Amino acid sequence: MPRNMVSIKGTEISVPPAWALMERQLIRLMEKAVDLTAQKYSRLDGTPYNVNDVDDTYEAHSYKGLLYAIGADERVLEIGLQEWNAITRLYDDGIVRRDDEPQHPEFRVQLHNEYYNLNGPADWFHMGEGNQSFYSFGLADSTHPENIRRAKRFAAMYMAEDPEAPNYDPEYKIIRSPFHGSVGPRFHADLAMAKVLLDPIYYPGGVAHGHAQRSNLYPVIEDLEENWFENMERAEKILKIFDDVVLNGDIPDNLAATALITNAYLYTGEEKYKRWILEYTEAWMDRTRANNGIIPDNVGPTGKVGEQRNGQWWGGFYGWNSRNSARNAFLAATVAAECALLLTGDFGYLDLIRSQIEFLLSLAKTREDGQLLVPTRITPNGWEGYEPRGIQWLARVYHASMDTRDYELITRLRSGERESDWNEVEVAGDRSSGNLEARFNYYDGVNPDWPEKRLQAEYQYVMAMYEFIRCDSRDAAQIIADNRWPPNPVVTKGLTQVTMGSPQPIYNGGLLRATVRYFDMCGARPGLPKDVAALIDKLESDSVGIQIVNHSRT
Repeated sequence: MPRNMVSIKGTEISVPPAWALMERQLIRLMEKAVDLTAQKYSRLDGTPYNVNDVDDTYEAHSYKGLLYAIGADERVLEIGLQEWNAITRLYDDGIVRRDDEPQHPEFRVQLHNEYYNLNGPADWFHMGEGNQSFYSFGLADSTHPENIRRAKRFAAMYMAEDPEAPNYDPEYKIIRSPFHGSVGPRFHADLAMAKVLLDPIYYPGGVAHGHAQRSNLYPVIEDLEENWFENMERAEKILKIFDDVVLNGDIPDNLAATALITNAYLYTGEEKYKRWILEYTEAWMDRTRANNGIIPDNVGPTGKVGEQRNGQWWGGFYGWNSRNSARNAFLAATVAAECALLLTGDFGYLDLIRSQIEFLLSLAKTREDGQLLVPTRITPNGWEGYEPRGIQWLARVYHASMDTRDYELITRLRSGERESDWNEVEVAGDRSSGNLEARFNYYDGVNPDWPEKRLQAEYQYVMAMYEFIRCDSRDAAQIIADNRWPPNPVVTKGLTQVTMGSPQPIYNGGLLRATVRYFDMCGARPGLPKDVAALIDKLESDSVGIQIVNHSRT
């Protein structure tokens, strides 16, 4: 044992607690399900049978690196790496394909230099989802040479180092378009793209709610007619305005690029990555401070807020007027704040999120039954979309700060909640918010059964997934013909919360912010040793409580 290593020796044998038994059962179930899923829905080399946009294909095979880093068998990591490499080969334009080679009718080449080109969803909301697998491999093996090279190559695309991908303008500290990738920014839309992004009822059965689903042209065009695209002369004019207003500049969603660059820093320790992350994050913090603490959702080509929208700070792609509104405004900004804090230890970066939460709470209303309602969207008529607010983003700020100021913001939301029980645990996959209210209550001393309930819910979800896979009688030909999204039985949010004492990584491209990590000295690998379970049972600003249970009979 290395010197200065603290040794704790167990001397008593007792009945293991229920949470400890459930934790190892859940890991074993997912190990089994990962093997079955790979056999059922992929070729022997890991290439999936289904075809989707490449970010969705990556997403359907995500989190295996994290599961391994928690303590799953090495086979889980092997399958994860094999699948990621196979997907990358399948979609990359560097692979030579014969003209007579059979392809699925929905297949499109969507990668260049192993990273997203502009043939698919090339925005950070979607790329971040797809990047989760790649980020998690660093937790599993930070010495993997090929992934180190990839991390550096991908980062170069957003640091003005790759001439094929001039995405970043270091003079104005902007990512130059909402759409970008390995072949640079996108400045021009075709008619199909503009129709989708401007359509307020884009989704089948959707209803217009007085806001754009994804973007709008307001105030340059205050009231876009419903069928603007039917007249070609009018359509060409709108496309030109769309290019100028929507595509020519930066948006908060691009802050998720900080995780890509942080990933390269964590592999290499090179200072240039840290400098870029802080430069870009601080540029957005300056804009937020100048906008009364709320992040503006559009920045023009010379770094000015509202530059392409007659000075209006809102209306950008996935911005404060879109269907995602507050969610997207917080999502990438939280990723950036977490990355900057990780690299500096400076808690001031959390103000990028905190100031916005405090601003929206200052506008909150209380319903007759006492339910606190917080605005989520801005329109020409002012702030709208008042609804109950969970703590998905605020819980992450508090997890990082453990500051009384953030604790009091959470308890204000809790005391104003009438529609949901914060002690309830949801049964859902990793795409959900993670049910952080129940986690908060546990550490606040009012939800004592949470660890067991959290793991039981995860087990229930994974078991249902496993049974679906096991009972799926289709052969490979039918699976290919159906082309359904394949089930992903890897669900790590509960294990991350219980064993590592932290929220799960933000689904759209966040990095792990664990309080505790585990390493198996005998196995020379990350993760809990086989037959060992762990629970973080106390979180305070200056201490952490942990229970370790060894299930082994030897």
